[in-house]
Amino acid sequence: MWRERLKCPQMKINTNEQTAVSDLYEPLMTSRNASAKGPGLQSDLIFEEIGRRIKGVGSQLVKKVNAVFQWDIMNGGKIVAQWTLDLKSGSGQIYPGASHEPANTVFILSEHDFMELALGKIKPQKAFLIGKVKVKGNILLGQKLEMILKDYAKI
Repeated sequence: MWRERLKCPQMKINTNEQTAVSDLYEPLMTSRNASAKGPGLQSDLIFEEIGRRIKGVGSQLVKKVNAVFQWDIMNGGKIVAQWTLDLKSGSGQIYPGASHEPANTVFILSEHDFMELALGKIKPQKAFLIGKVKVKGNILLGQKLEMILKDYAKI
């Protein structure tokens, strides 16, 4: 369920005793990634689900939290995806990409570590203490976010 598989059409072309395979995977991925979402990571599914679950209670969460959170998902030392949870304005929203206004808290972690957190295999405090999660900004808001989204983030 979490691993999205794209079927890649291939064409075989015979040329002078060699068979060349034309792989259409790259054009499919290019068109799919035209949005700011990133390369179709497993974490994207988690963030989209959190977004669906907080839609109805977003205004209540804005009153309780009043902060902006950003996640930088890393792979090989580079940011491969960014997600922002804005619980400061309107009725709250989650969207791909960097925050439109300065984030109160930024979580920096790998895709694998994020999935372990989301699936409950590791506790956020432990992940922070052993260096799997780096936090910039107000760390106390991160704890507040964990308590509030606990019920909504269970996937």
